[in-house]
Amino acid sequence: MMEIFSYMANDDYEQLLFCQDKNSGLKAMIAIHDTTLGPALGGARMWTYDSEEKAIEDALRLARGMTYKNAAAGLNLGGGKAVIIGDPNKDKNEEMFRAFGRYIQSLNGRYITAEDVGTTVDDMDFIHMETDYVTGTSGFGSSGNPGPVTAYGVYKGIQATAKEAFGTDSLAGKTVAVQGIGNVAFRLCHYLYEEGAQLIVTDINKKAVEKAVEKFGATAVDPDDIYDVACDIYSPCALGATLNDETIPKLQAKAIAGSANNQLKLEKHGDDLYERGIVYAPDFVINAGGVINVADELQPNGYQQERAMKKVESIYDNLMKVFEISNRDQIPTYLAADRMAEERIASMKKSRGQFLRQDKHILSHRS
Repeated sequence: MMEIFSYMANDDYEQLLFCQDKNSGLKAMIAIHDTTLGPALGGARMWTYDSEEKAIEDALRLARGMTYKNAAAGLNLGGGKAVIIGDPNKDKNEEMFRAFGRYIQSLNGRYITAEDVGTTVDDMDFIHMETDYVTGTSGFGSSGNPGPVTAYGVYKGIQATAKEAFGTDSLAGKTVAVQGIGNVAFRLCHYLYEEGAQLIVTDINKKAVEKAVEKFGATAVDPDDIYDVACDIYSPCALGATLNDETIPKLQAKAIAGSANNQLKLEKHGDDLYERGIVYAPDFVINAGGVINVADELQPNGYQQERAMKKVESIYDNLMKVFEISNRDQIPTYLAADRMAEERIASMKKSRGQFLRQDKHILSHRS
């Protein structure tokens, strides 16, 4: 049995809220990891978990991930995540998401939700009927589909990774092997093609591959063959854990930069890449365009695409900082990315702590 408080103490989580509504069948958890930088922002995932314990663990793990993602992206937001237990294709109803919205409202702004796996814009609209602490709704001032913005951020990240690996951020003439041609990756291929990169692509969806071949003059390979191809940059844009014991020895790329989440199967695979001299762009830094885009909705004057895109460009600088820390401390980039996020949180804690100490000093004098 999972010891929840021990688990939370280990990574210093702030709060875990259980949400239940018998009428609608709502069973959900909201995990808040850290609010040093600001309110916790993270999506609400709906999934058929094998057990309640698995759901709790997923909420906690994902909340911590959002702390690091938001901190590394330079956002003034902490990390949180919600999970709703149920089948997103069968178990949804309006009452469920409205009840969930009331639970979010009860946190009074400590947690802001968004769309995630198994949830949609319609679900966010139901939540919005009960609380303003939600992003990605269909209403005026919403950021809409985050895919194109995420793709642009990954493109800027690939430029930064090329700069570290090859000494120039120009992608003209570079061969990029793209694994997975979903919405984000297709838009990414467009940016790469426009700059003069040669593309090698793969996907289990044959139509997506054919479209990329036709539009971008890409070379198609079978899914199992993408790891072996001669290329400058490998760009994982599909499933997670594709960097593992089997695939890493096959790679001919000097750099890895893509949009997929959780690219390393285990942390030791980040060490393997470092030892092989392969420059790796940590996934939660390079694919932060979506969360940067959603966060722009929280500005006092609402969402502005131009401002959001400008902020997304900072992914280039954020990755250059990661590479700098990696070189400075002689550590793999996945650890350097964590360190960059941790240093930002620690610095803010010190700055805020100064004011808290002053407040305590004033109160003690008054008493």
